[in-house]
Amino acid sequence: MVSNRKALKVGVAMAAVVITALGVGIGTADASTRGSWWGAKPHKTSAAPVIVAPKPSASSATPKPTVPAATKSATSATPAATTTTTPAATKTATPPASATFAPPPANATFDYQIGGAYTPPSGVTVVSRDRESTPAPGVYTICYVNAFQAQPGDESWWKTNHPDLLLRDANGDLVIDEDWNEIMLDFSTAAKRTALTGVVGAWIDACATKGFKAIESDNLDSYTRSKGLLTQAQAIAYATELNSRAHAKGLAAGQKNTADLSSANAKKAGFDFAVAEECADFDECDAYTASYGNNVIVIEYSRSGFTKACKAYAGTLSIVLRDVDVTTPGSKSYVYEAC
Repeated sequence: MVSNRKALKVGVAMAAVVITALGVGIGTADASTRGSWWGAKPHKTSAAPVIVAPKPSASSATPKPTVPAATKSATSATPAATTTTTPAATKTATPPASATFAPPPANATFDYQIGGAYTPPSGVTVVSRDRESTPAPGVYTICYVNAFQAQPGDESWWKTNHPDLLLRDANGDLVIDEDWNEIMLDFSTAAKRTALTGVVGAWIDACATKGFKAIESDNLDSYTRSKGLLTQAQAIAYATELNSRAHAKGLAAGQKNTADLSSANAKKAGFDFAVAEECADFDECDAYTASYGNNVIVIEYSRSGFTKACKAYAGTLSIVLRDVDVTTPGSKSYVYEAC
């Protein structure tokens, strides 16, 4: 089955030109310079929360018709990578073994706020926000973590502090995810997976300290874009370590995309629920419900995909329509609707 992220290439021709122009300078590029012309990517932001009141209704808003979905925002104003220390909050002590966790409630009204935090619309009880944000008060909040690739704006930090954890080809060149122009992390060996878990695990610890209830670790499917240097088995092994870290902190662990991950491997990795972008558009929702039943959150970025998802799964799964930039209320492109 084709992966969502691989299938959806936003502005391929433009991306190719930009990648060529950036060359070896990618490590110092400021993520805030990448606008919607890039094919804005909703799951890449480390901007500070923007708290604004939601519009009375966004149901009449229309998604951008010419931009494919399952994209990621790169609107980071001040990336965490500008520091010289680990881009995460201070580690906390491991909680007692009795720490408990639970996935988000099934068929809950959901909002995807990884492009900027704001007061959830009325009736929303589950929200996903970037790890740099704070949880939405009074609702179940999921912490977005880019665990398998370097977050836009963090390239220099990785090159300075953990160059050995960046994936390189036989010539020693960094391997770039050509779909999204992101450096891939190297989880090919047990030692590197342990080291990466030390870094990303600190971010997971911070999510727990802030009060998040779960994590969604993005780019699980990066192995499909690694030019054969990484495997699904290695990704599962790395995800297992991250999910164990999350569970120890009282956080549930969500599988982000990767519809071709079998139920057996999903269970092996320790995932508790799924966050699936455009599974209705790509006829993949059943792949997630096979593993998680009703504990599947569906994000659609087109009206047709949203309508299809609601027709098939309304009253069963959490389904939301968002604009591809996952903007905040007040933005001209802001779209939010749930069924």
